[in-house]
Amino acid sequence: MPRSFGYDSLSMSSDMPFLGPRQAMDLQEFSRKPKRSTSHTLGELLQSIGDSTTTSPTHPSPSVPLLLSFHNLTYSVSAGRSLLPACFTRRTSTNTEKKLLLNDISGEAREGEIMAVLGASGSGKSTLIDTLANRIARESLKGSITLNGEALESKLLKVISAYVMQDDLLFPMLTVEETLMFSAEFRLPRTMPRSRKRSRVQALIDQLGLRSAANTIIGDEGRRGVSGGERRRVSIGTDIIHDPILLFLDEPTSGLDSTSAFMVVKVLQRIAQSGSIVIMSIHQPSYRILKLLDRLIILSRGHTVFSGVPASLPLFFAEHGHPIPPHEDKTEFALDHIRELEATPGATEDLARLNKTWQMRNNPNRIRQTQKLSLKDAISASISMGKLVSGASNMDSNSVPKYANPFWKEMIVIAQRSFTNSRRAPELFGARFGAVIITGFILATIFWKLDNTPKGIQERLGFFSFAMSTTFYTCAEAIPVFLLQRYIFMRETAYNAYRRWSFVISHAIISIPSLIVLSVAFAATTYFAVGLAGGFLFYLTFVFASFWVGNSFVTFLSGIIFNLMMAYTVVVAILAYFVLFSGFFITRDRIPSYWLWFHYASLVKYPYQGVMQNEFEDPLKCFVRGTQVFDGSPLRAVPESVKLSLLKTMSKTLGMNITRTTCLTTGSDILKQTGVTDIDIWSCLWITIALGFFFRVLFYFALLIGSKNKRR
Repeated sequence: MPRSFGYDSLSMSSDMPFLGPRQAMDLQEFSRKPKRSTSHTLGELLQSIGDSTTTSPTHPSPSVPLLLSFHNLTYSVSAGRSLLPACFTRRTSTNTEKKLLLNDISGEAREGEIMAVLGASGSGKSTLIDTLANRIARESLKGSITLNGEALESKLLKVISAYVMQDDLLFPMLTVEETLMFSAEFRLPRTMPRSRKRSRVQALIDQLGLRSAANTIIGDEGRRGVSGGERRRVSIGTDIIHDPILLFLDEPTSGLDSTSAFMVVKVLQRIAQSGSIVIMSIHQPSYRILKLLDRLIILSRGHTVFSGVPASLPLFFAEHGHPIPPHEDKTEFALDHIRELEATPGATEDLARLNKTWQMRNNPNRIRQTQKLSLKDAISASISMGKLVSGASNMDSNSVPKYANPFWKEMIVIAQRSFTNSRRAPELFGARFGAVIITGFILATIFWKLDNTPKGIQERLGFFSFAMSTTFYTCAEAIPVFLLQRYIFMRETAYNAYRRWSFVISHAIISIPSLIVLSVAFAATTYFAVGLAGGFLFYLTFVFASFWVGNSFVTFLSGIIFNLMMAYTVVVAILAYFVLFSGFFITRDRIPSYWLWFHYASLVKYPYQGVMQNEFEDPLKCFVRGTQVFDGSPLRAVPESVKLSLLKTMSKTLGMNITRTTCLTTGSDILKQTGVTDIDIWSCLWITIALGFFFRVLFYFALLIGSKNKRR
């Protein structure tokens, strides 16, 4: 079986025959010291497999070091969909209709080969790939999947495998080299020098045929970047940077022209020949691609209608009375014929039964005749030949942690990648910054130099209400930021590239600098122009706290709502309710008791109440003097002399002397009238900041529960 020594030894021949584990270990000890960093995960898992009881053969008999086998795989789902979540629907065994997606599928995939799953749309190709890659919940699946005859556990599979999704999920503003380098930082051990990681990336770029595009950005709909075929190869490269033993791909040639598709499969052939098992789904391969494939499984409505090497296709159909014409494309003829059979009830099932009979007659006991190593020896042999860089050359289970890097290293790499991607698209932050500046400028000009009259008091209340609510609405831009990265996150965390909470913490930290800039810009634009009397630092702090809790809340919602338009609708509606119950439109003592809980749940309440107390906290500062008491009544239009006469009358009635300069309303009185004295200013500040952390914790649990990346 042809193998290579991995990317660090590309200069060595890729046609070197496979050596047994004992010979491989001797060769490694003789030629070089172990180059790979150990992995606690792999060491533990290999120890759990148990010590090998199989001795290495001393004669040159053929052997397959790694053999993935699957038997009788059956998977079905409910045919109907409910608009309500599963927890709100009642399902019974009598009224639930099931749709069979996989029906008794069996087969095998060998190291050094490409196994392709073919079939029309809806035949079950992607479902079978997801099943083998452990992306379907075990309780929903029947059958067994083994590697070298031993059950393939989920934890082991995450370490030794990689999954390439059908969609190219990449950061658009990173170059090809940067994308692969960040992937190397995630997947390769921290103990590996950065120079070796960079050398590995350069070797992978050459292997993928991306040298001419190494410094080109990935691009998106608005920016021209690499071509479709190059983009697909970059997607493959991000998942094979650690040189996995098992590689699963969901239609890697989808949407590509014939030349690009051929180049992608050619890359997959080189990966297989380096010592990997490559399993992919493909819609309809061309003649050139078919020559690169080693094994085929053709599905039709969840049934296996053909399984074997491509060369046996003509023989199979000839034996069943439908010979392939000499100059006809074999796969095209086979798929067209199968599609015709699908129009006849029961024809697909008949062909599946004929395939089983044909397999038993032509390949009896084929798996048993193949000599297999134990799983532990097979993985050890693969590692000794340069596979699985994040794996182990020895089996010390106490050497390094489960993930390739510690959490702080993951946080740094996530932050660096996000910053690099954002720095090259400054218009996103620029638009938000511009919105904040324009809003601040409008508020500053409308509420220019407010006085301390009763009318000025009402204007200050309106300013604070609008200013605090504006900080929340401008945080809505956080919705698309994560929604665009969600599936990248799911792909990377599904195979232990980094921890979920490393992503959550890093995501929170990298948002703080931009929030500080926005807070300073808004506070500086409005505070002096409006003529606020409270402390500037307190005002600035509450503006920042509002941005912080608003950003955290919107980020949490983006973690539980997948649809962009729905997320915007929900955010706008909830923020409107928060403003309504904040205490500006209706004071706390006037809110009905059954809605009072919403008043305390309002995120706008606490920063609004905080800036109000900051503005009116001075009990000696007067806001209503003498005749100003009539400004808010119909008597405001009467002559000043009449107002003074009324004050004298009021003085006699109340038994106190009220003159034109007598202070009738202080800042403390305003706070009591507006009902914002139930929580002091410091408590408002800490509650606002704490709510931001609370929503970040909820965001983590949303990712933990909602990003399992498995079908049910």
